[in-house]
Amino acid sequence: MAGLAESGSNPDVDLLYDINGLAKDAPHWFDRVMEFVGEYGLLFAIVLLVLWCWWGVRRRGDEDAASNVAALVWAPLAAGVAVLVNVPIRGFVERPRPFKSHEGLEVLVDGKNDFSFVSDHATLCMALAVALFVAHRKFGIVAIVLALLAGFARVYMGVHYPTDVVGGFALGTAVALLLSPLAMALLTPLTRAIERSPRVGWLVSARGRDGAAGREAVIPGARKGGESAEASGERDLAA
Repeated sequence: MAGLAESGSNPDVDLLYDINGLAKDAPHWFDRVMEFVGEYGLLFAIVLLVLWCWWGVRRRGDEDAASNVAALVWAPLAAGVAVLVNVPIRGFVERPRPFKSHEGLEVLVDGKNDFSFVSDHATLCMALAVALFVAHRKFGIVAIVLALLAGFARVYMGVHYPTDVVGGFALGTAVALLLSPLAMALLTPLTRAIERSPRVGWLVSARGRDGAAGREAVIPGARKGGESAEASGERDLAA
């Protein structure tokens, strides 16, 4: 397995040189920007999208708030599970980083001495993005675009083969989708219990228990203390 893409005639290697070659022709400042966004920026942007979506869900505080928040909680959990799944995959494949097997690459990040397949960054970004897409289509589409850009940046930086990135995309997507039903079955009751809590209910809905009480108070004919209009009328007549 360690001999994956050893030959320069391999399309995977050819594409690596084509994409990484852009770094050689780019200005130094642009390479530094790509180094930052590829290492931290794009992943952080996807995390912010998940938080932004959660903030909007809890502010609305509708009847589906608990299930929607459960879907958003699954996003970082899916990313964590996908990376854990990747640990034995990396150990089994044992693919060296591309700059260790091929000369002439422009490597923008030092200290990458672990195995290359599958890309952790691609796995993390796509698992977050796909799980967010399940929870909210518009935010999810933006996140998927950012994840694709993150994968491109990893090849641009010279630290991954294109197939490392594709493998990460596939792994992140598989974990986010296949385990989503089980995750929702476990997380939704939890978020509903949190929503009913007077102390931490705001994490799920800005209305919290007050919102639930407010919905009960709009029952037609209801009076303060739960007394109906008819009962109140009968009491007034008896008086």
